[in-house]
Amino acid sequence: MNIEQSLDLDRRVAVHAALADPTRLRVVDLLSVGDAASSELSVRLGTPSNLLAHHLKVLEGAGVVTRHRSEGDGRRSYWRLVPGTVVPAPGPSLARPGRVVFVCTANTARSHLAAALWRRASAIPVTSAGTRPATRVAAAARATARRHHLDLPDVAPQHLSAIGTPTGGEDLLVTVCDLAHEELGTDAALHWSVPDPVAAGTRAAFDLAHDELARRVEVLAPLLARPS
Repeated sequence: MNIEQSLDLDRRVAVHAALADPTRLRVVDLLSVGDAASSELSVRLGTPSNLLAHHLKVLEGAGVVTRHRSEGDGRRSYWRLVPGTVVPAPGPSLARPGRVVFVCTANTARSHLAAALWRRASAIPVTSAGTRPATRVAAAARATARRHHLDLPDVAPQHLSAIGTPTGGEDLLVTVCDLAHEELGTDAALHWSVPDPVAAGTRAAFDLAHDELARRVEVLAPLLARPS
C-alpha cells in the first residue's frame, strides 16, 4: 500500500467513525438538503448547544462538514455538508409543496438562477422573490443563464409579499442568501448559503453560484418528487 492509498484509507476510517453516532447522522441528514447555523441545528435536533458543538467538531475534524461566516450577520456562521464525503442518504422527509419559492435579498441573481434551474429539473411550480427587491435582474445573471442554456426571462424583481398564494399545497421557501435567511428566520424551510456573485461582479463568481445552485437543486428535486 502506497502513501496515497494509506492516507485515503485513514480518511475513510475517520469519516465512518464520525458517522457512527445517531446525532451526527441526523446532522448529516439535515445538512444534505440545506445549510444551518448551530442554533438552528440545536433546535431541530433538540440537542443542547454544548453537546451539539462536540458532534460538529467531530464531523468537522473528519472533513464531513465545514462552516463559513455569514454574508449578512458577520457574527453568525453556517454549517454545510462537504460534497462527496458521504454516500447520499434518502434525505429527510419533505412534503411535496404546491410551489417552491427561492428568496434572496434583491431578487436579481441567485434566486432567479435557482428558479431557472428548478424549472429544468422539476414539474413542481417555482417562483422567486426578494426581501428588498431591486429594479431589475442583473445582466450578468441573464448572461450566466444563457451560457448554461437556462430559461431566465427578463422580468422585474418582486417582493416576497407579491407572489400570491400557491395552488395545490403550501409554498416551500428556500433562501439562497444569508441576509434574506436572517430576515425571514423560521419562515424559510431551507437555506442555501450561496455567496453573492453580484458583489464580486465576475463571470467566475456567477458560474460558481450557478454550479452550487445546480448541485443543490439536483439533490432537492428528487426528494420532493417521491411520495411523502
